[in-house]
Amino acid sequence: MQERYALAATVLGSSMAFVDGSVVNVALPAMQRQLASGAGGLAAMQWVVNAYLLALGSLVLIGGALGDRYGRRKIFLAGVALFAAASVGCGLAPNAVSLIAARAVQGIGAALLVPSSLAILGVLFEGAARGKAIGTWAAWASITSAAGPVLGGWLVDQWSWRAIFFINLPLAAGAAWLALYAVPDSRDPDAPARLDWGGASLAALGLGALTWGLTQAPQQAWSEVGVWGSLLLGAAALAAFGVVQARGRAPMMPLSLFRSREFSGANLVTLLLYAALSGVVFFLPFALIGAFGYSATQAGAALLPFSCMLGTLSPTMGRLAVRWGARLMLTAGPAVTALGAAMLALPAPGGSYWTGFFPAMLVMGLGMTIAVAPLTTTVMASVPAAHAGLASGVNNAVSRIAGLLAVAAMGVLFAHVLGGPVESAAADVLVRAFRWTALASAGCALGAAACALAWLKPAGKRA
Repeated sequence: MQERYALAATVLGSSMAFVDGSVVNVALPAMQRQLASGAGGLAAMQWVVNAYLLALGSLVLIGGALGDRYGRRKIFLAGVALFAAASVGCGLAPNAVSLIAARAVQGIGAALLVPSSLAILGVLFEGAARGKAIGTWAAWASITSAAGPVLGGWLVDQWSWRAIFFINLPLAAGAAWLALYAVPDSRDPDAPARLDWGGASLAALGLGALTWGLTQAPQQAWSEVGVWGSLLLGAAALAAFGVVQARGRAPMMPLSLFRSREFSGANLVTLLLYAALSGVVFFLPFALIGAFGYSATQAGAALLPFSCMLGTLSPTMGRLAVRWGARLMLTAGPAVTALGAAMLALPAPGGSYWTGFFPAMLVMGLGMTIAVAPLTTTVMASVPAAHAGLASGVNNAVSRIAGLLAVAAMGVLFAHVLGGPVESAAADVLVRAFRWTALASAGCALGAAACALAWLKPAGKRA
């Protein structure tokens, strides 16, 4: 019984991070109207998402290492408390800068609690029970991610966008109480004595500088010193990160993992596929609400076919991957995702949801469903068993970084086509801007399919 309460604690804690990962996008138009109207409004809303992804993607590996060293329950509780406090800061934010800062703190909290959640399950459960517990955890992650946009849209319509952050407080209270009651603290006696804070700092600086340059480019000329200086700083910091990871004593992302062709290929697929998904999910609510006249609730519900497809068919696709091989699934899945993203470029204002967005979301959901389970399996199987946890953490970080870079880079395209503030754009211009980002997302997904075809070995030929 105690293990069940511990599982419930990890589910509640992680649900905060998963809900916030999907609910915020639907509230962005309302946030922009209240906090960031004008020419810089789109960039500010990009940073509402990017600040969270930047902190989470840069620190998730450090978060796992902190749990191994100082105690997994202790770090889990610290992450829950930090996330809850930052949620209050988000809900009370008086301006866009305050909201962005609080979102970054939320990302730090998520980087502590998410890896600790899985580590707690790995310690408390063994054998088949461990697989069942992780499956339950993953199922609830899918359910909360699916429900997030609908719940968030309803809260925006009925009260305010601020309400979406306060729903984290009862989840945090429940997670903390259950963890204190049912989760014994544990740590890894062989955990490294030193943590790679230098690597994490360089990753955050590099990704942050690149993202800043890309989000500022639409407002300033590309020739502006601030834009080019930021991009060059980002590139230099990421190059330095690579050097530190190659020569450091305890690197957070050992480059030796990438000697495996399968691991490198799977992470390339992850980067491009999740970039495609993030680009669509970020900009779709602006089009649905601003050009198609949807309410926030309707915009959230528009994503349900995608989430339901992903949540219900993933186990089946995992079994098919064993039979057909990951290379076939990871080529077909991104290709189908690309078709779905391209279909999102077809609807015009005044058209029916059921003949426009609904089939596109179904196709895109099917493509992601085909790919997700084989992708995880390939990552875990491509390295020695002793490094499986680290490999999974690296792949998770890559997926977050993909979203960060996609929102920034596709924002350049979206803003260029838009030619002015989002809130004052005509419906046809807003639709045209979204169509270009949807097609760019389709291109990224096709790139993922090409990487799978080129890098992964056919079934039966794995080393």
